Amino acid sequence: MNTVYIREMYSDDIPDVVKIERLSFTTPWSETSFQSEIYSKHSITRVAELSGVIVGYVCVKHIADECHLLDLAVHPDYRKCGIATMLLDNVMQGLRIEGCRFFYLEVRASNYAARKLYEKFGFNMVGTRKGYYVNPTEDAVIMMLEL
Repeated sequence: MNTVYIREMYSDDIPDVVKIERLSFTTPWSETSFQSEIYSKHSITRVAELSGVIVGYVCVKHIADECHLLDLAVHPDYRKCGIATMLLDNVMQGLRIEGCRFFYLEVRASNYAARKLYEKFGFNMVGTRKGYYVNPTEDAVIMMLEL
């Protein structure tokens, strides 16, 4: 595989990001949601680019010493290539520099691949949210990492 570049997300990236979002989630974000995150002073948005094509993205909200993973996805054709790891690594390096201490996320209880990825980074389960996800209805596992 060629070199994957991680860079800031821009408005021009949103159509490609939304395509990946729709392939990845049953209740996908809208273009407006991504636009809001790009311009939010508390958000960190990144894309993974391979040979000029966006193959993944991440959105994180950072306030004070806490952050929350809002959205992370990789195009199905590029999964299991380490792209999600690269995106998380990039974001976490920046968060540490900015003084973030606690990183939270929710993940579908049945999403074992994502849970395994987060555990690899040192995230631990700290709770659940009953019926958090819809389409289909499912509990969320709340995970946290002390940076």
